[in-house]
This record gives sequence, C-alpha cells and structure tokens, in this order.
Amino acid sequence: MVFMADKNRTYSSTLRADQARQTRRRIVDAAAELFAEHGYAGTTIDAVATAAGVSRKTVFDSVGGKAQLMKLAYDFAIVGDDEPAALLAEPDHAKRLAMYASVVVGIDRRLSAAWRAFEGAATSDPEAAKLYGVMVEQRRNAMREPAQLFADAGALRPDLDIEVAADLMWFYNDPSLYDKLVRQRGWSVDRFQAWLTEALQVQLLGKAPSVRTAE
Repeated sequence: MVFMADKNRTYSSTLRADQARQTRRRIVDAAAELFAEHGYAGTTIDAVATAAGVSRKTVFDSVGGKAQLMKLAYDFAIVGDDEPAALLAEPDHAKRLAMYASVVVGIDRRLSAAWRAFEGAATSDPEAAKLYGVMVEQRRNAMREPAQLFADAGALRPDLDIEVAADLMWFYNDPSLYDKLVRQRGWSVDRFQAWLTEALQVQLLGKAPSVRTAE
C-alpha cells in the first residue's frame, strides 16, 4: 500500500510538471506572436494571457514580465533546432558552415520579427535594455566554442585568431541581417541562405564556397 501511494504521488507530480511546462510553452509562444505583430511596447501581459488562455497571474507565476517572455521566446527558437549534433559530426569544414547557415536561417525565420521588437524596446525600457545586453553577450560568447573547433582543425584563415573568428560568427548569426535582407529588401529565404553560406565560408575559411544553396 505504501508503494502504491508513492507511485501515485510520483505520477501526480510528473503530470503537474508536464502541465506546467505545456502552459509555460503556450504562454511564450503566444507572447512571441504578439511581439512580432504588435511590437514589444504594444504587447501587454493581459493580451498574452488572453492569447494563451490563462490568467494574468499565471503568466507572471509561470514566466515573469515581458522581458522574461522575450528571453524565453529567444531560447525556445534556438532550442527548436536538432541539427547542431550533425553539424559537429560533419568532417568537411565548408559543408559544416553550410549546415550552420541553415541552422541560423531556421532560427531567424522564427525569431527575427520578435527580435526586431525587442531591439526597439531596449532603447526605452530599462529592464528590456539590461536583458538585451545580456542576450547579445551570451550569443557572442557562444561563438567561441565553434571558432575554437575550426582553429583546432587548422581550418581558419591564417590571419584570423579565435576571437576574431568568433566575432565574425556572432556578426553573421544576427536576426537583424535576416530582417534587413529578407523582410525589408525582399530577398528570398534561399537567396539569403546562399549569401550567408558563402559569406561564412569566405570570411572564416578564406576560400570560395564548395556548397551553394539554390538561388
């Protein structure tokens, strides 16, 4: 009987945790859509709650304020890709960068509109500005590991050190570039990915691209 009681408690606890994760994800997804449509300033917690089908209190209890909602929307957009493991296993450096460009474009397609809204908010909202700075710095620091991998393999251009290589990867891994060229200038996604692939291969490896995405 004691064993059954423990098993039931474990089941109930797991079920509640799953429900909490689903609720949190629903809230963040609703916020990301509203940020993209109405901007950061034009999105209210009440609107997020309504779109997610929860109470205002649930939004705050599950996630927090608008800045935290934006941070999680960014994190979820990145975690949505399963390709990094395959990327690390690819022995050809040019192909690896082509795969990396594909990952970046996938993230940009989900995130660029919301990121644009967050950049705007950082100019007027102190909490958003602080979190935006943290996110930018984290994104730059995350580039150091792949830059090190290319350096260890002897693949980097001879005039690049690891920090400059990381800077270049950080520069090209920017949702603002996608927004400018695809949304503002009307480039197709395929054309943008082809350009990004070539830029990464030339800037990091110092040679013409061996893999091109269809124009």
